[in-house]
Amino acid sequence: MGAKSDMTTGIAGQEIRPSTENAATLSNRELRNRALIRGWLYLVCLMIFAMVVVGGATRLTESGLSITEWKPIHGVIPPLGEAEWQEEFAKYREIPEYKIVNNGMSLDEFKFIFWWEWSHRLLGRLIGVVFFVPMVWFWARGMVEPWLKPRLVAGFLLGGLQGAVGWWMVASGLVERTDVSQYRLATHLTLAIVIFAYLFHLARRLAPGLTTIREAGRHATLAKLLLVLVIFQIFLGGLVAGLNAGLTFNTWPLMDGQFVPKGLMAMSPAWANFFENVMTVQFQHRMAAYLVVVVTVWLSIRVLRDRASSTLHMPAMLLVAAVFLQVMLGIATLLKHVPLDYALGHQAGAVLLLALAVEMVVRTGARPAA
Repeated sequence: MGAKSDMTTGIAGQEIRPSTENAATLSNRELRNRALIRGWLYLVCLMIFAMVVVGGATRLTESGLSITEWKPIHGVIPPLGEAEWQEEFAKYREIPEYKIVNNGMSLDEFKFIFWWEWSHRLLGRLIGVVFFVPMVWFWARGMVEPWLKPRLVAGFLLGGLQGAVGWWMVASGLVERTDVSQYRLATHLTLAIVIFAYLFHLARRLAPGLTTIREAGRHATLAKLLLVLVIFQIFLGGLVAGLNAGLTFNTWPLMDGQFVPKGLMAMSPAWANFFENVMTVQFQHRMAAYLVVVVTVWLSIRVLRDRASSTLHMPAMLLVAAVFLQVMLGIATLLKHVPLDYALGHQAGAVLLLALAVEMVVRTGARPAA
């Protein structure tokens, strides 16, 4: 069944284009199928959200190197007895993190960091199962529309890639370093939120009541710019986490007594400052945050002043609220020297802001799905 190309008339005579096929062209069965698939995708997104938060806790508790092997299947089962715990602990005592940072750690202390990393990996495995099994079931029952099939396969492949990137990250801290590479940590985090954004976008495209006023398309470019900036800012946050840069320069709005501190380009070659200089990495994260605020406010003002785009008003106001909440959480996390609860709240807020940015992109640029 093809999508109708005609426009329907909305409030005040505005022309409205459906975000997917017009609901009137879909049978009850097709609407029910979309509802089930949409709910499933929301569940996967919720699990990815939890994965990002648990991953943040794993980093903040310095737990990420406690499991020194990658066992995708066998690793589901944790140590079950004293002998197995001692075996795992012995493997950990062979890596630089234990020898240099945690020398003398007790078995109970090791169990604490082990459970964080094991939980993180288990959640990743569960996400894979929760995505793959329903996808096969929906597909086998003919519930997946042709346009959606390659997109779901792409989502599954991205998930597999994320697992490999996760181990690639962990492996960077097992031989010469006492922690993981900030490059690989930022890559791992960014891929996670890209997968979240991708699947959330698919889910929103399946919403039956989501319509886009044609005039709202004038805001699409700015909405896409905001989405790119939010993703980039999360990448920069990954660099901050990888270098523990949040534990330095714990003042705001000044850094080291200045708005633009000296020493930003102290390293050579110059490009290394943007990835390895703790001061520069924190500074660029701050500056990118200000840019995200400016673009969010700019987009929201344009939308709220555009009476023809009334369906965008509520998402725009939620965006403004989310970005200022995120800024406040970021400042509080910095000033308090990165306590676990504030830091995890800041990380969760980033995913919330990302979801709202995706929502704005969908509403300003929705097109028929087929």
